[in-house]
Order: sequence, then structure tokens, then C-alpha cells
Amino acid sequence: MSTVVIVGAQWGDEGKGKIVDFCTQHADVVVRYAGGPNAGHTLVVGDDKLIVRLIPSGILRPNTRCVLGQGMVIDAEVLVKEIEELERRGLDPIKRLFVSDRAHLILPYHVAIDTLRETSQPAAVAIGTTKKGIGPAYEDKAARRGVRAGLLADLSRLEKAVEQAIFGWAPTLRAFDQRVPIAAEIVDALRPLADRLVPRLADTSLLLADAMRTGQSVLLEGAQGTLLDIDHGTYPYVTSSSAAAGGAVSGAGIGPRCIDTVLGITKAYTTRVGAGPFPTELADDTGKKLREAGAEFGSVTGRPRRTGWIDLPALRYAARVNGLDGLAVTKLDVLTGHEKIGVCVAYETKDGRTRDFPIDLIDRPGLATPIYETLDGWREPLGAVRSLSDLPAAARAYLAFVEREVGVQIYLLSVGARRSETVVIRNPFEL
Repeated sequence: MSTVVIVGAQWGDEGKGKIVDFCTQHADVVVRYAGGPNAGHTLVVGDDKLIVRLIPSGILRPNTRCVLGQGMVIDAEVLVKEIEELERRGLDPIKRLFVSDRAHLILPYHVAIDTLRETSQPAAVAIGTTKKGIGPAYEDKAARRGVRAGLLADLSRLEKAVEQAIFGWAPTLRAFDQRVPIAAEIVDALRPLADRLVPRLADTSLLLADAMRTGQSVLLEGAQGTLLDIDHGTYPYVTSSSAAAGGAVSGAGIGPRCIDTVLGITKAYTTRVGAGPFPTELADDTGKKLREAGAEFGSVTGRPRRTGWIDLPALRYAARVNGLDGLAVTKLDVLTGHEKIGVCVAYETKDGRTRDFPIDLIDRPGLATPIYETLDGWREPLGAVRSLSDLPAAARAYLAFVEREVGVQIYLLSVGARRSETVVIRNPFEL
């Protein structure tokens, strides 16, 4: 039995979906422990491409149970549509999909308020959310007026909870000159969705405890990335949940001693979606080349991702706050064709050079300047690579440099979007 946490080690969009999907061959249970439908994972199996926003990536494995944990916020309509899409593709997820009865629901007023806030603010101060209602749903949770998924089994109690939440949001809606919704109307829209989801509600913390007690392997799948974590990210340009490894414990309902391995996912370069500081961003032809070669567009929103060279101080920071045991490096193939590759190795600050990530300074111009080293690139395609020895010498040198500078071993390497285009150096489930 092994319990593995997989987290994004950058600003999200690191290719977690592909790595999680690859690792699920070793897992009996896969758990999403945080976030909501803003966290799209793109899965490629053969020539088939599937985007899942809520359901864990392990759903494509026929014998793997999938759990939506209590740390998530769930849009019931989005979840049912995902289930229906899987059924349309000949899969039958409902028999092995479990939803925590303690997860909170995203309701229409959450989406409306999220959208109004983002669109009413000047672009310079907007956070850059996906407008899916994530933040307001977590606000309700913290304000103790959230609507939990378990209430779908008792619509009369659900209606009372929705009324309480609407009462809390009414001043905000009126300030935006918006109609205050009627709780009964929201419950009526949820009724057919409840019929689909209530049979899947469970005490998923108990489910996981039983799985681990009987020797099953569990994979805990994070959403977004460490630098978007509500506590450890580039606040306020962050998500509303715990995207770091610590969030797996509370979000899944297990104890910290249950975790055996923490695997951090990083691209061979860096991307970011939305607003917020990004010190190594390349606003030039090189950045455009990375974006086009890496198909760097949001899987949920379609927004073009900002691109830049890899930031090793940020990666060291992620290794520290997550307690990373290993790294999975994705999209190494995207760097093919660059004669020279930049690597941020340190920052120049008012107090001198630092190898640490000056997270509280990077949004203040002139206070933290990236320091780069330049490594040789390569031109050979990497799609057929299945071992480190198959890599061009320059690519091996690049990976060795990253590993040495971060101080964390590389376990997995992705050289393409397909499952087969993965190099296994160390299996995180067999350590």
C-alpha cells in the first residue's frame, strides 16, 4: 500500500492531468481534494482527448474508484454534464464515483457574484478568476453559511440553507443592481441533478480510511499549483483553496502520517494564467514560440497562458512548502528547437543576491530581479524517448542542472501528451 500526493509546483497548468492519469495505473483510489471546476485536466488516450474539470483523472481506468473530497467546491450541473460525457464515450463512471457529503456546492449566485466582481473592476486590479463561482463558494464555507452536498438528499433542508446564504449575499447583489434570487427556484433546478448525484454521496473520509486499512494504494490529486495556494501563493493573485500538499490532508479527510510520497509537477519552463506577478515571463517572440509549441491555452477557459523560462527559486520554494520527495517534469519536448535556454537561478534584491524565492517582493517593480544562467538547447525531437539515455546530451544536462539546483530528484519525465510518451525514472508508488 502506498499513498501519494501529486501537486502542482508552479502556477498551475503544469500538466498534472497527464501525470496523474499515468500514475493511476498504480492506484486503487484517486482523490481530488481541493478546488472546483476551474481546474481543467486534459487527458489524451490514443487519439482521444478528454477534459475533466471535477472528476479525478483516474476515471479513465476501468477499475479505479474516484473520489471528490470534502475540500472541494462542486457545481452540480458541471459534474452531471461530465458524467453524461463519460457515459456518451462508453464509460460507466457512476458505479465507482463517490462525492463527499461534506463538499460544498457552487450555486448560481456564486457564479454571478464572481463574474460581476471580475468584470466591474479595472483590468489592473482584477484577480483574473475563471468566473466559475469558486471564490464566493469558499467564502460561504468560511462564513458558515455554505450549502454542503449532503443536503441534496433532503431538499427541504437544502432550501433553508440556500435561503440563509442568499440573505448573506443580498446586499452585494443589490449593490450590483442585480435581482436577488429565490431559494425555491434554485432548489427546483437542482432537483434533477440531485437524482443523479445523491446515490454517489458518501463519507469519503471513511472510504479512504477503509481503503488504506485494507492495503489499497491511494493517489491524492491537487488542483492549480503551489504559487496559487491561498496561504503560500502570490497573494492576492491566488485561488481560494489549499493547492499545496498540506491541503490533501484536510481536503481528503486523512491524517498526515498516511502520506508516503509527495510528487511535485513542473513544466520544463513556466506558465501562468490570469493576473499576478510572473518574474520570468517572456513578452517576446521566444515567449510566443513556447506558447505555440506547448499549446498553452487554458483547458477550461481557452485563455492564452503567459509563458517564460523556468524559475528555480520558485521551484525550491515549492519543494520546501510541500515537502517534495520527487519531481515530474512535463513538456520537455516543447524546449526542442531553442538554441539557448534561460534558467532563473537566483534573484537580485535590495539586500543582495538570494537563491530563495522573494515572494513578497516580486510584484513590486525593481525590488526583485531574476538572475539567469543560459544552457545549451537541442534540436532533436523527443517523442520517441523512453529512457534518460535516449535524450540528447543537452537535454540530459538541462535536467541534471534542474535536479541539482532544486535539490529534489526527478521521478518522471513527460516528452509528449500521450500516456506512452513518459519516461519513468523512479515509480512514486514503489519507493
